[in-house]
Amino acid sequence: MSMDLSEYIGCLDENDHEHREACESSYREAQRVMSPRGLQNYLEGMRAFCTLGRGQDLVLTYVQEMPGVAKEVGEDVIPDIVEAMMKLSSHTSGSVITLIVANLPMAASRLGDADVLRGFLKLLHQMTGKTPRGLRPMMENLDQLLTKLTLGGLRRWVMWGAQAHQRDLDGQMAYFGLQTESSRSILQAERRGTLFIDNQRKLNFYLRALWARAFFMRPTAGDFESREGIRPYIEDFQVHVPDAFDTFCGIDGIEIYRATVAHAAAHMVYTRETISAEELSQAQMRFIELFEDARVEYLAYQEFPGLRKLWLSFFTAEPGENDQPGKPHETMELMMRTTRVIMDRDYRDELDVINQVGDDYYSQLQKDPYNPRMAWMAGVDFYNKITQIARIPGVRILSEWPIPYRDDNRYFWAFSENMFVSQGMDYLPASHGPVRRNVSVMEFVNELDSEMTHDDPDEILVLSTELFPYEDDCETTRSYNEMEGVEPVSDPFHYSEWDYHVQLARPEWATVIERRQPRGDAELMDEILTKHKPVASRIRHLIDALQPQGIVRRRGYEEGEELDLNSAVRAMIDIRRGIMPDPRINIRITRHVRDLAIVLLLDLSESTNEKVGVEEGEPGYEEADSILDLTRESAGLLSWAIDSIGDNFAVHGFASDGRHDVQYYRFKDFEQPYDDDAKSRLAGMRGGLSTRMGAALRHAGNHLTRQNAQKRLVLLVTDGEPADIDERDPQYLRHDAKKAVDDLTMQGVYTYCLTLDPDADRYVARIFGENNYSIVDHVERLPERLPNVFAALTA
Repeated sequence: MSMDLSEYIGCLDENDHEHREACESSYREAQRVMSPRGLQNYLEGMRAFCTLGRGQDLVLTYVQEMPGVAKEVGEDVIPDIVEAMMKLSSHTSGSVITLIVANLPMAASRLGDADVLRGFLKLLHQMTGKTPRGLRPMMENLDQLLTKLTLGGLRRWVMWGAQAHQRDLDGQMAYFGLQTESSRSILQAERRGTLFIDNQRKLNFYLRALWARAFFMRPTAGDFESREGIRPYIEDFQVHVPDAFDTFCGIDGIEIYRATVAHAAAHMVYTRETISAEELSQAQMRFIELFEDARVEYLAYQEFPGLRKLWLSFFTAEPGENDQPGKPHETMELMMRTTRVIMDRDYRDELDVINQVGDDYYSQLQKDPYNPRMAWMAGVDFYNKITQIARIPGVRILSEWPIPYRDDNRYFWAFSENMFVSQGMDYLPASHGPVRRNVSVMEFVNELDSEMTHDDPDEILVLSTELFPYEDDCETTRSYNEMEGVEPVSDPFHYSEWDYHVQLARPEWATVIERRQPRGDAELMDEILTKHKPVASRIRHLIDALQPQGIVRRRGYEEGEELDLNSAVRAMIDIRRGIMPDPRINIRITRHVRDLAIVLLLDLSESTNEKVGVEEGEPGYEEADSILDLTRESAGLLSWAIDSIGDNFAVHGFASDGRHDVQYYRFKDFEQPYDDDAKSRLAGMRGGLSTRMGAALRHAGNHLTRQNAQKRLVLLVTDGEPADIDERDPQYLRHDAKKAVDDLTMQGVYTYCLTLDPDADRYVARIFGENNYSIVDHVERLPERLPNVFAALTA
């Protein structure tokens, strides 16, 4: 069921069906990740961007990118994004706002939290008031910046550049484009040691391996003004950790993260009852927290002994040359030494009172570690003893615990009776989404009737074949998919594009959507063999030559697997006659097989509808073949040949209507037989729109790299150079196509181009490389040339 979006995207042309279909596809993707309230906010955002009057490119970018943002940080941030873009519209151009919106999914993935993303939007608003000229170059380098900086580090880097180049407009563009030495040096100075977002998946597996359950973690950004982040804390049963950790006394960031999440998880696993805070001062609460931390850690390392070594390393580590932690207050030092006595039974402190308190608490832990009053009593008693030997500092000093992995303990002070009620987690990142699993018919039917199924599954079962109802008349039975199913809708596929101006990839810049063209008559493909009977006859010889021969024995080798008896007898006769024998008396056995996967990629742009050899208005124009007809015939001949050889192949096509709507057609897939179903799809192929070649090559390579083959080949058939309606620079898409070819080569995919453009010499060699293309001077010979090219490439 399609959604009528005309009320929300009224700024798009009513006759622009392709863009409206792209919007509907993105809306269906949004339906899978958003609630009804989130969808309404999403639709209202469409309306707001339309009324902004900054062009349809901005509207399409918003429509396609917001589902990706919701997957990463939740749907509640969408109204904040719309509001922030409305504010920016009075300070900068529509193209810059489009660039910002296009970068938001990547920013959400790198920042990892809705609140942190809101802080990023506030930073952009501040930047437009100080250095509006630097916004575009910063957006073009945002992927590199967020890979190295936290949000706080990015803010300090931005503010330094804004202050240093306040009146120098060219200096602003150079600084934020990372073209100056000062820009790169400040970037390096603000670079933090270990980023949480780069290790979140590892930490998830780490905790799951320990306690066999999921713990949700979110980053916090507290280092706006300093390089110190907010202390870890637990809220709404989610672990909030700093977005980066620097090295602490020789302990690297990933070890700090492991200690932090393990300590927080120990609180959530072993804390069972609330600790009353009635009639307690803030200082007494800090002392009670000391013993409660020791209690949950004791229970954790009793179950997992390796955790004791991990946590103890923070109390025994010595500051290095580059570490400047500062000497803690004497009371804080006594508290740390007490913790060490409890944790390390071989350690003896110089003060007897510290040893006594530690030993007494450890003996209580051995007797009853789950006693809820134990930490309360020990903390108050220790507080009273400390007041006799040291001065109790202020609450601010007591709250600044010098060990970085300890949380602020708000979790058990704010404990509620409904602790096991799920709350607080209203979204999951895309990486935690449902998993698709291919199953058999019986497993599919059994699971279909299970009472455990629900609307938000962890697993989606996929049946590889059609499922038919049980009927007596099998010939007239229709499958459930034919009776009740809908036409499959492709999720948008986002690919980067290479910008040769800045020598960087624009992340997730082009959107590929897989569509289906109407079917045609399958007999049309069979008639091609009759129409091109002489060509088909020559192709039969190619088929015979390319057929895999299995085991082949070749004679006349000095070394081999078997002895050639005839050659050996002749050699012995030569020896008896006293002449030099021929040493080539062995047989070499070779195994000739074809391990090949190929994608035949067809350019189906509007220019393929042009007639060949006759101008419009001339006699015979209507009966003349078009480039599309010849493309279909050549694809049919090649498909027949490859199918006869037995190679694994697919036939795909593409066209584009701007970067937001690169349309991709799959006429025949891998492992699918070349039968009437595939033939009918080839017979119905149509041409239209433009040629965004780089995105199509990347998507074809995505399909091809999934095939288990020794050799992978993309054979592209096109009638012109890369071009699209939203790109005026002819070199831009050429460089992007070249980059796509280079990327595929690095993945082990060979790309070859067969072009029908007689003027292709000026650009095709730069894109595909020398000897990786052929030019068909006479278009009508395409059905003959294409199989020959395939034979030459795969022989």
